[in-house]
Order: sequence, then structure tokens, then C-alpha cells
Amino acid sequence: MADPGMANADDAAERVLVVEQWLRKAERDLASARRLLDGEPPFLDTAVYHCQQAAEKALKGFLASRDRPVRKVHDLVLLLDECICLAPSLELLSDEAAILTPYGTAFRYPGDMNEPEMGDASEAVAAARRVIEHIRAVLNAA
Repeated sequence: MADPGMANADDAAERVLVVEQWLRKAERDLASARRLLDGEPPFLDTAVYHCQQAAEKALKGFLASRDRPVRKVHDLVLLLDECICLAPSLELLSDEAAILTPYGTAFRYPGDMNEPEMGDASEAVAAARRVIEHIRAVLNAA
């Protein structure tokens, strides 16, 4: 007969692995955004998209850490609301979620939207970095 305590330890170890995978993906998206900004010419539209993706993956990693389902939603405000219910300090990321959410779609396809400004792209990188860092801090404190 299997030891029920071992199953819980296995589940916890698996969850830690999954959460770390989400956060590594988030950090790679952020690194991609930085490279896109540093290129000549900079690809601002793609950079801000990767910033939104970085924050989305960090928030989904947090939800996974709490054994919550990771829905296929890209609205960071909605994801953050779910996270705040589990860790109220994440409310500090409300501005970042509001800044980054539109970048998931605004420049993704041809249309009426112009290229973002360099200042907007730099702000997006900083916002995504703050989301990842705060999520890591909350997870490390737990």
C-alpha cells in the first residue's frame, strides 16, 4: 500500500517544478522583449507583446503554485484579480496589469494601431519586471 504522505510530497514537488517552468518562461519573454528593444531597428510592437506575455506567465505560475486551474485567458486584470484573492499583496500590481493587458493584442495584427513609442515599450519592460519580481518575492515568502 502506498504511503499517502509520499503522494502529497510528490504532488508538491511536481507543483514546484511546474511553477518554476512558468516563471522561467516569463523571464525568457522578458529577456526577449529587452533584446527586441536593443536591436537595430528596435521591434517595439513585438517587445510590448512579450512584456504582456511575461506578466501573464508569472501570474499563471502564481495560480499554479496555489493549485488553481490555469485558464486560457490573456486579460492580466482578470488573472490578477484571481491572484489577489489568494495573496492580497498582489494588488500592488494593479497598475502593471492595466498597462500590459492591451499589449496582448493591440499590436499583434495589422490594423489601425501604430507602433508603440520607445517610452511605452520601456515602461512595459519595467512593468513586466515588477510583476515577475513581486510574484517571486511572494512565492519565496510562502
